[in-house]
Amino acid sequence: MSNFFEKLPFEAAQELEQLSRIAFELREGRKRLLQQHDADSEEALLALVSSGAVAEHPGYDHYLGARILSKTQQAVRKQLQAVMVELGGQ
Repeated sequence: MSNFFEKLPFEAAQELEQLSRIAFELREGRKRLLQQHDADSEEALLALVSSGAVAEHPGYDHYLGARILSKTQQAVRKQLQAVMVELGGQ
């Protein structure tokens, strides 16, 4: 079995590394926002805000931020997958 990364051009490796890092940072940023309120998802945080268990400010702002980070991470992952397919990966 050949190693996909063995013959990868340097520029392509850089692009994959950058996209991977961005996806990681987005994921970790989302986790940090949610952890501030002991929530494991955006929906859980919104429920906490709606019930009054978490103050609307900054709870709702953190909910919106976590949603944006999640959607952006999904977009970056799709871009990463497209680059992998373009380069002959899976």
